[in-house]
Amino acid sequence: MACKQAATSGRVNLSNLALENRLIGGKYRLLKSIGSGSFGEIYQGIDTQTGGDVAVKIEACEVKYPLLAYESKIYEAIGSHLGMPACYHYGSEKRFNVLVMELLGLSLEELFNLCKRKFSIKTVLMLGDQMLMRLECVHQHGFIHRDIKPDNFLMGLGRHCSKLYIIDFGLAKRYVHPKTHEHIPYRDDRNLTGTARYASVNAQRGVEQARRDDLESLSYCIMYFSLGKLPWQGLVAQNKQQKYEKIWEMKRSLCIDEAFKDKPMEFALFLKYARNLRFTDRPDYVYLRQLFRVLFRSLNHQYDHVFDWTPLQKEQRKKDRERERERVRQRESEMKINRRQRLEFGSRSAREPIGDGLKHKR
Repeated sequence: MACKQAATSGRVNLSNLALENRLIGGKYRLLKSIGSGSFGEIYQGIDTQTGGDVAVKIEACEVKYPLLAYESKIYEAIGSHLGMPACYHYGSEKRFNVLVMELLGLSLEELFNLCKRKFSIKTVLMLGDQMLMRLECVHQHGFIHRDIKPDNFLMGLGRHCSKLYIIDFGLAKRYVHPKTHEHIPYRDDRNLTGTARYASVNAQRGVEQARRDDLESLSYCIMYFSLGKLPWQGLVAQNKQQKYEKIWEMKRSLCIDEAFKDKPMEFALFLKYARNLRFTDRPDYVYLRQLFRVLFRSLNHQYDHVFDWTPLQKEQRKKDRERERERVRQRESEMKINRRQRLEFGSRSAREPIGDGLKHKR
């Protein structure tokens, strides 16, 4: 009964499945939980054959709207491209579905918090450049993402630490037919798909989404990073529907130039361009990237992939290494003390007389 009730809500509790240390797909071992989403849980795992780290998305079989099988097909359709995480395995276990992918680093939302919710213009421009390229790649393969937000962009790890990845295609949709290349028809009777904070004006109005809507959501990400928060954050309403209506009204009536009055005009131009696109228009990605790149050069920045969080992470790694060295020193010191105590105990035992040690009366 519990499973049936959970299934109707769209998510099933996975905590009682004892997933840690379980072997998935014959070779991926789950290590620890590293996050969660509307679909279920995300675990860090290891490929037992190569020793490589992986991320494993887990979704209960009873979930009302399964997403992982659909998402795996989208990754397969788009294929291997710059900024697209590698997808290694999709399958179903006894009680859950799994999608095994490349392990990535922190999301832009997490990094924004790490930098005390303030990004420099240099960091915003370098991120905007990569976000645009990822979005163009998705669109070129016939898909729209429909949930563009800072949480769905992650930085890589190791030698890919300066590379931005786009993730979470559970809400993505084809906007053109794969064979005829015919664009999907215009409709205005849709429910909102995505996150209201970053959704386009048309998406919140119930209009079928297209490439322009992903771009408008991306412009709100840039606004968020450059201003520190969006104008419609923190609105109070009696229920979710009223809150969404207030957000939509604020977006619709937004004076774009006023919102970006203390920021480079290129950010305002980006949002205006996205809003002026028609439903079937192909965005001019080159023009949009040039907006950022020309501004970047005019500010005399070096495209060195040094983001605001780079020195913070270096300092954190330094502290982690120091803590690890200190733990090693403590363990070595404890081992020396234990060894000395064992030697002293052995020496005392050798000197003590054999017997019960009791003094007998003469």
